[in-house]
Amino acid sequence: MAGDLARAGARRGSPHRLRRTRRLRLALEILAAYALARRELRRAPISDVLASLRTPSRAAPPTAPAGPHTLQEARRLGRAATRLLALLPGDTRCLVRSLVLTRLLAARGIPATLVIGARSQPEFLAHAWVEHGGEPVLAPGDDSFGRLVEL
Repeated sequence: MAGDLARAGARRGSPHRLRRTRRLRLALEILAAYALARRELRRAPISDVLASLRTPSRAAPPTAPAGPHTLQEARRLGRAATRLLALLPGDTRCLVRSLVLTRLLAARGIPATLVIGARSQPEFLAHAWVEHGGEPVLAPGDDSFGRLVEL
């Protein structure tokens, strides 16, 4: 009997199967955004790349106001992108992760700011992260990174 119920649930679209489908759809969206970001970075300056990534291929919902719900969604997407991109060969460092997340957020109408910072001591390092409503979505690094530009 339990097997019959499980099969019936699978045919009707059980919550577990729906979650798996949503995760797969999100993974494909992340991979497509990654491919687009890498391609655009080879062709254009960062400001043009951002403009391209912020123009979703399908109609985006209206811009969501900054708030705890959208910040929570932005951080969830940031974690998903970070986990998946860590598995890929090639450059998946902070700038690429930030560009991918910018694309994901734009597709959902969530405004985001790409921040690029740097430090000079003890050695020069640059870092990029995404903020929503002034709050970091991706890790901004330690306090040693001064903000250079917000895009």
